[in-house]
This record gives sequence, C-alpha cells and structure tokens, in this order.
Amino acid sequence: MRRGEIDLVFRDGDCLVFVEVKTRAAGGPVRPLAAVDADKRLRLAHAALDYLRELRNPAVTFRFDIVEVLLVNDAVQEICHWPNAFVLPARLRYRS
Repeated sequence: MRRGEIDLVFRDGDCLVFVEVKTRAAGGPVRPLAAVDADKRLRLAHAALDYLRELRNPAVTFRFDIVEVLLVNDAVQEICHWPNAFVLPARLRYRS
C-alpha cells in the first residue's frame, strides 16, 4: 500500500536520506519549512517505511531532510537545506 511520496532519496555515507522539497514565493507569510506540518511529516514517514519495506527492510540508518526553495518572479532566489529536520514519529517503528 502506498501512502505518500518522497521527493528525493540520497545516501550520505551509511545513512539513507529522505528529502522533502518545498517551494514558495519569497516574502510570503510562511517559510516553506513551516509547510511541513505534523500531518505531512507523518505521510513522509509512512512513505519512507513503505520504501524500506520494498527494499526488504535493510539494516540502515535514515533521516528526513527538508530543502526550501524561495522564488522571486519564478526565479530561484534562495535554497536552504535543513538536514535531520524531523525524526520518525515515536508511534512508528522501523524493524530491519
């Protein structure tokens, strides 16, 4: 069962990195990082666990990063990378 999508998946050494990319107009009332609320984090966590299940639950550490992209007149003004932006919710567990 698929419960969401992951924008990017990378390796950082031995760590698997699930990345959410959020784009907003610069100067808006809310930074893109704030758009990744508790519900979105939960959907990302479920999607990551589904992905790991597809890989047969490898013994791997993983983290969740967020990349903010701020636009001015449809041109990129700023990109911010927030490594380890949130952790797997306590009610979810990963078993390798």
